[in-house]
Amino acid sequence: MTQTRPLAPSDRAAGPDPEGARQAFLLLRTVFTVAPILFGLDKFAGVLTDWDQYLAPWINDLVPGTAHQAMLAVGVIEVVAGILVAVAPRWGGLVVAAWLLGIIVNLVSMGEFYDVALRDFGLLVGALALSRLATPRRTTA
Repeated sequence: MTQTRPLAPSDRAAGPDPEGARQAFLLLRTVFTVAPILFGLDKFAGVLTDWDQYLAPWINDLVPGTAHQAMLAVGVIEVVAGILVAVAPRWGGLVVAAWLLGIIVNLVSMGEFYDVALRDFGLLVGALALSRLATPRRTTA
């Protein structure tokens, strides 16, 4: 009589997991739609934090108006980026990744908020993964 045992991860055939990829795509698409929209709207509400403190002085010197006005513009851009992820995740993921890179440069140039910059780097990688998962696969005939 032969005994069967559950397959260990090393016993499973190595190959693509289409269902897992679909689930990962949906998770990333949801997060990168909702988070930028909520953070963007909070630039107007100011519930989460005082966003103006995160704007590097050298950037504030480049943009017209006050730091608060700049953050309101940032809020609009973030809402638009979240909507872009919802409708075109391949390109929206790239836009969000580029936006996060800009935020990282801004924070690191201030010489503080390194923890937030590191978190945003992780988000940048996630946004790139979303874009990659949204890219249609080529099939060879």
